Amino acid sequence: MSTPIARSGSALARRLAFFKGLQGLNTRIHDTSNIDEIIFEVSTEVCALFGAERMTIYVVDDAGNTISSRVKTGLHVAKSIRLPISDKSVAGFCAQHRRMLNIRNVYDGQELQQISDSIEFRREVDERSGFHCQQMLVAPLVHPEGSRLLGVIQLMNTQDGEPFSSVEEEGVLALAQTLAIAFAQRMQATVPLRSKYHQLVLRGRLSDKELDQSAEDARTRKITQESVLVDDRKISLAEVGEAMAAFYGVPYEPFRPDRIKPMDLLRNIKREYAIQNGWLPLEETQEGIIILAVDPEQVMGTRVVLNVFQNARLVYRVTTRAEFEQTVGQYFDQSFEEFSVGDLLSDLADGDEAPSAGDELSAAADNELVKLVNRIIIDAYRQGASDIHIEPRPGKEKMLVRFRKDGLLVPYVEVPAAYRNPMVARIKIMCDLDISERRKPQDGKIKFRKYGPLDVELRVATIPTAGGLEDVVMRLLTQGEPIPIDKLALSDYNLQRLTATVTKPYGLFFVCGPTGSGKTTTLHSLLKYINKPETKIWTAEDPVEITQRGLRQVQVNRKAGLNFPTVMRAFLRADPDVIMVGEMRDAETVQIAIEASLTGHMVFSTLHTNSAPESAVRLLDMGMDPFNFADALLGVLAQRLARRLCKHCRAPEVATDEEITALLDEYCEDLRKTRQFREAPGEARSEILADWHERFADEQGRFVLFRPTGCPECSQSGYRGRIGLHELMLGSDAIRRQIQTRALVSDLLVSALEEGMRTLRQDGIQKVLSGDTDMAQVRRVCIR
Repeated sequence: MSTPIARSGSALARRLAFFKGLQGLNTRIHDTSNIDEIIFEVSTEVCALFGAERMTIYVVDDAGNTISSRVKTGLHVAKSIRLPISDKSVAGFCAQHRRMLNIRNVYDGQELQQISDSIEFRREVDERSGFHCQQMLVAPLVHPEGSRLLGVIQLMNTQDGEPFSSVEEEGVLALAQTLAIAFAQRMQATVPLRSKYHQLVLRGRLSDKELDQSAEDARTRKITQESVLVDDRKISLAEVGEAMAAFYGVPYEPFRPDRIKPMDLLRNIKREYAIQNGWLPLEETQEGIIILAVDPEQVMGTRVVLNVFQNARLVYRVTTRAEFEQTVGQYFDQSFEEFSVGDLLSDLADGDEAPSAGDELSAAADNELVKLVNRIIIDAYRQGASDIHIEPRPGKEKMLVRFRKDGLLVPYVEVPAAYRNPMVARIKIMCDLDISERRKPQDGKIKFRKYGPLDVELRVATIPTAGGLEDVVMRLLTQGEPIPIDKLALSDYNLQRLTATVTKPYGLFFVCGPTGSGKTTTLHSLLKYINKPETKIWTAEDPVEITQRGLRQVQVNRKAGLNFPTVMRAFLRADPDVIMVGEMRDAETVQIAIEASLTGHMVFSTLHTNSAPESAVRLLDMGMDPFNFADALLGVLAQRLARRLCKHCRAPEVATDEEITALLDEYCEDLRKTRQFREAPGEARSEILADWHERFADEQGRFVLFRPTGCPECSQSGYRGRIGLHELMLGSDAIRRQIQTRALVSDLLVSALEEGMRTLRQDGIQKVLSGDTDMAQVRRVCIR
């Protein structure tokens, strides 16, 4: 007889081998087609894995008062044993109390009494089956989405005569969970659904009585049963939708805020019609036209969709009433000038041919096109987009409009090809650009308050593209208040060092990072922190994106000769305490900033560099005197923006030792050249891990990591908003000496790390441990 996996080899090897075998077993169970097949085909493998002689699975009978077994006595031969769900048997006790039992000897009455005074072992079961039982490991099968009992799994007699081990206890609970999922799926497949919400009963979310009561409550209160289930019974819309999908036999389609509106399909459909008839075209795919319906059977029965979309292939999806109304509102929103994008595009003239050059100006002034451009800008603002991308495509392909949200581009709408040139012309008119010039890039600004009910400014860039077309990118410059410095997601360590640095009376401080990493936002937060009535603060910006009381802000205007060096010289004659320069673009601006900082002024600015140490080397490469620059430098803050996990749907998982070790390895990679790691790497790693345990571990010493799942709040992406990752290098004496000797970036990095700086990646790993983001996002923005 072979030795069972859980009892051979070293403890770690036994555990790994056991759970590897259990994983394969779980896969086999999910692949079986019915309950009998699970029992007969898998029982031998279960017994071999657990080192047991016999396995019995009990199933709850229809009445719910007894459990009946399928006991294997020979090859595909079974006798049925029925037991009450009570303390009168071991399996019945397990079912009654939903409790796992590990019994050394079922004939030992004293051992049974330690479990319960009333529990009994029914010896007639042994007599009927012809099998003498001694050791027994029993676990309940509970519905995966509720407290409904489905059955009991029972393992009997170890092959070596020893009691079942703790590893096998853990394994039987996992096996019971897998069996419960398989049983639930088989039951759903075989039990007829008597209503569109009946699957909620089969999944254990409701009882039959509660479902009937919800229907009665809906009739009494004159509301939908769906509303009662969601509001009173706390059933999610997704669960309701899946139940409806099972009843109607078509897939469930949830609401998605980022869906592209199918203008061609919506051309002949109005809002009132969609609400009254309960169907709507979603999109056209390779499958055909997707039709969203609350009651697909009724819509298919009326055949009205076939009349609207003649000779088209139709594919149906079901959704909840609430999500259907959300989608209708999304497609036919009346919140601005009583027109939605869908209404506006449906009112544009048909045709695939683009207007001639002489017609473009009149087309750009067309009332519907004006409203469409306004609506796109307003929707971008309300959805929190930072940029609008207008992307014409060659031939008869529609022009795509996309929004950048949380750093990623998402599709918004498609516009007929005939209107690509007039739309670009309209945008040019709004920012006073030359509409006849298509061969050169142009820059401009739109003060949208002249055209719509929003006080927002847009920076516009047009770029010629292949085929005689022009792309347009518009950056939304909201006139918002600066974010308080303690809301920038700085670690406590970085926040303390940063506030101590920026409150010094004079010096030079940089914020660096790529375009769109939040440098200007951080600078204004720092200015807000030091903005006092006794302080005179001048800023030179291009453009002025954030305004705050107390600052004297200057808009750079190169056409008028008002560039950064000119403005900086003017500031020095205007009795400043603090100067903020939007960007250090040339050596002249940097030289003036260094001189200003050395003559008693605090100077803030931004740089487009990858890391804090690189910033110092970049400025030296621009021709700065290393001694003056080293004397002036207070510090450099590098930053990135990583996507933040959605707080509504992020899923917690206890991290394994292997995952924490991998994070620690990645964290320590940047430190391997520091003195501490060269001399005592093990001790250094232990100190970091101890710090993590103190700051991030729970009471049991476990680390909980989070992963994205997706919900309506985050458009099913799993992420919502962004969080800053920071790297703060201060101008210490050691750093200044290295700058004066033109040290390499790698040497500056090592010195900064030895003085307490943490790299962008290290700061990101700490924010992974705190549950704000995940490593996929950290690695995406912190490539070294």
